[in-house]
Amino acid sequence: MENRHAHSRQRHRRASCRREDAEKSQGHRITAGEDEAYDTADHVTNVRALNVTPHVTQNSGITRTGKSRRSAIDERTTRHQGYGMPQSGRPVIECIFGWGKQHGTMRKTKHRVICRIAADFMLNLIAYNLIPVPKLVPAQARPAKLLRAPHHQVPRP
Repeated sequence: MENRHAHSRQRHRRASCRREDAEKSQGHRITAGEDEAYDTADHVTNVRALNVTPHVTQNSGITRTGKSRRSAIDERTTRHQGYGMPQSGRPVIECIFGWGKQHGTMRKTKHRVICRIAADFMLNLIAYNLIPVPKLVPAQARPAKLLRAPHHQVPRP
């Protein structure tokens, strides 16, 4: 049996290079933010050959055998302030998608048409943005029924 995950990663890397080549704007260098699965020497070399700065998460953890991994991203990329910005924003984005899969309807789509899937995705994002609204309303402005009370203490009118 062949390793399909490795073939899939290689296809994604090649597609990433083609996409970055197509998106290249004139006059300034563009960046490509990718996760640690793309932290390989050949992918980083290919991206840099396209005159694109790879903002790849460094995969410098410890392997199962106890050896430390060596990241293909070096000081040329990590020394700049712009490298840390996408790295710190990634958990926030992953939190939104995680909420949509766990509480929303993004786990398994019920639609087959791309415009309906996009509408369902937007509905999940809108619902996620409504989560902090009750915290923004001052406690005095809320009706007594909405104030949290223990189950044995029901607020009296």
